[in-house]
Amino acid sequence: MMRPVRTIEEFYAHALAIEREACERYTELHAWFRERGEEVLAGLCRNLSEAEGAHFAELEAACRKLELPVIDAADYQWIEGESPEAPRREVLRRVAKPRQLLLIALAAERGAAAFFEWVAATSPDPRVRALAHELAAEEEHHVSWVRDALEYHPN
Repeated sequence: MMRPVRTIEEFYAHALAIEREACERYTELHAWFRERGEEVLAGLCRNLSEAEGAHFAELEAACRKLELPVIDAADYQWIEGESPEAPRREVLRRVAKPRQLLLIALAAERGAAAFFEWVAATSPDPRVRALAHELAAEEEHHVSWVRDALEYHPN
């Protein structure tokens, strides 16, 4: 059973890992769509990558004076055992259609929102709960971006 994220420092360590990995993965998706001439989808991935990068920078600035724990990748408190917002590369390599990539991105954004909601519900620290609620809401905004793209690219 997973243990709750107990401190603000531990929360920042997890949140930074999520945002960094998501930024890297959306950058890869941006290149993939751009190479295939899917400019609208490439733009969405660029926007998501920039948003995740901005989240990373904001979080990094907010915790600059804190001493964050070094958490081994195997010890992250991910609900599914992997970073909730970074789709696996092997899955991306098997994608044949842009819609498939959008569905993967949607699942990743929902996974990040679910992780932050879980932290908000389980952490004993009210500061962690408040920050986790805030980040969950930001991830839900990203979910809506991807849903809009899915409507633009129905099949």
